[in-house]
Amino acid sequence: MPTGRPAENEYAPYFARYVGLVPEADVLAALEGQIDDLRRFAKSVPPEREGHRYAPDKWSVREVIGHLADGERVFGYRVFCISRGEQQALPSFDENAYVAQSAYGRVPLADLAEELVMVRRANLAVMRRLEPPAWTRLGTASGQPVSVRALGYIMVGHPRHHLAILRERYGLA
Repeated sequence: MPTGRPAENEYAPYFARYVGLVPEADVLAALEGQIDDLRRFAKSVPPEREGHRYAPDKWSVREVIGHLADGERVFGYRVFCISRGEQQALPSFDENAYVAQSAYGRVPLADLAEELVMVRRANLAVMRRLEPPAWTRLGTASGQPVSVRALGYIMVGHPRHHLAILRERYGLA
């Protein structure tokens, strides 16, 4: 079980915007509860809006959800490695390059959302088995220190951030 909220020195300043979106004390419950939110959101998007972009150079709705799956994979891998005591620095990822190399624009939103849910469930299986000392372990990712518990909060805040953008800028429910 996680041992409290991460301190500001447990993650790069960039991730403060995600951690700040998570008031919950029980990050595992927040991760689990988000599964239904993600499914509900995907079901609420009319099929004709799945390819919508709010500006020509922005991701489509499908690409945003695909990006969330990419992020879930990367953050989950970091949780796995750092919780196991990995001392090697973990690489960053260029989310724009990853989306550009994906086929997300051709994949139905329901399929992308279900893929995201499957990755989340796999990450939760790992995280539920972590012993308390693993949650406070620090590693390095993208050249910055990060703890396992900070990654848990980032994994909740990242979808919240993007779903808010989908609601505000894309006009989705």
